Amino acid sequence: MMMTKLRIWGGAGEHGRSCYVLEGKQHRIMLDCGVKKEGTGQYPVFPPQEAERLTAVLLSHAHEDHSMALPLLYKYGYRGEVWTTKATAEQLGSYFRSWHTYVESRGGKLPYDERDIESIAYRYLEDEAPSGIWQEACPGVRIMWGRSGHLAGAVWYMVDMEGKRLFFSGDYSRESELLAADAPEPNLADISIMDNAYGMDIDPQPVKLERLRTGMGQILSSGGHVLLPVPAFGRGQELIVWASEQFPEQAMIVEPDIWQGLQRLSRLKEWLRMEVPARIERVLHSGRIFVPRDAAERVQLLEQNAAAMIVTGDGMMDSPRARWYYQYLSDHPPSTGDGEGSGKSNHNGVILTGHTSSGSFGKHLLEYADQNDRCMVRHLIYKVHQGISDVRLMLKELPGKQVVLVHAPKPQTDLVRDELMREGWTEHESSVKVIHSLEPGATLNV
Repeated sequence: MMMTKLRIWGGAGEHGRSCYVLEGKQHRIMLDCGVKKEGTGQYPVFPPQEAERLTAVLLSHAHEDHSMALPLLYKYGYRGEVWTTKATAEQLGSYFRSWHTYVESRGGKLPYDERDIESIAYRYLEDEAPSGIWQEACPGVRIMWGRSGHLAGAVWYMVDMEGKRLFFSGDYSRESELLAADAPEPNLADISIMDNAYGMDIDPQPVKLERLRTGMGQILSSGGHVLLPVPAFGRGQELIVWASEQFPEQAMIVEPDIWQGLQRLSRLKEWLRMEVPARIERVLHSGRIFVPRDAAERVQLLEQNAAAMIVTGDGMMDSPRARWYYQYLSDHPPSTGDGEGSGKSNHNGVILTGHTSSGSFGKHLLEYADQNDRCMVRHLIYKVHQGISDVRLMLKELPGKQVVLVHAPKPQTDLVRDELMREGWTEHESSVKVIHSLEPGATLNV
């Protein structure tokens, strides 16, 4: 008798290219199909012939590391549907364009073309069943979804197939400033794939936000501009709302694509916490926020507004615009503030709030941060993933007989696995039998 297997084709032991397949005797369900921002791009390790054998594909959200390899499936013969939310499908076009730009900027070429992107057939989860309700994806396969709190449209999944049950957290956060997260119903899964991108980090969001507020405040109070490079959708919109409330007297310069993302988010009320629409409306009508229409207006706004907060796209700073802002801030140190003799230095600053891949411009700036005395660069995380404290809570609420920790480099994942095992999560009285730290190419019997 053929055993059900979990095949890991990306995402475990690394940050990026999330891709997992639950394979039974009759069905093969893929969860995510993303890329990794290293070199000219890295793709899931599945053999091409496996694509046409898939029964269905479930997409957790639009970020590149979960979605940008989807066209490869259609190039290799998949003719089924991609189950996801309407909000995710709407965001994907922007990510396909930015991924194309990234690959070309590194001298590479996409392994698929526009026809493969256009071939993607979407099936909208919310049209089939509300969150927390089982629905039939195909005969013999049931799925359930819920909001994961990571991004508007981002979800977790439960899959029930051939007598086995899988839980996939997607990218999960209970601590978003704006987004609601649904807690899965307590249930024992045969195997759980859990976001542990922050490894051993135990700090909750309020601690991280206080560090961010302090770091931004130090630069702004000395007359410097603060640059916040962010993804097109996600924490950028959250940081606009949060920063405008924390520093209500400061001007904010927001690039059009990020601003449009906030306008779009204001209409996606089903993904927001109850009090959030009113907070977003106040920001959208603020007289302190400016959206530059072109390069000349961008320079004018920087010159006219001392100590402004700047929000631009591309969290890893590989885009020309993010690099332009950095160069401008380096070339134009602030001339106002407390200045010499006060114990404060006048600096502009860049604050990176998310992951920076090896080889990215943002990573380069962090590695050489102490060599630029005109524009400081800091890494202060805004929490959109889980660390070990969150994993403990998820294990308690939704244990799996086997648990695969994902979304972090293997050495970090090893530390979390070893700590959880020391704490007794896999002892005989526990529902959890094995906690895995794996790498792409691994296969587990479920």
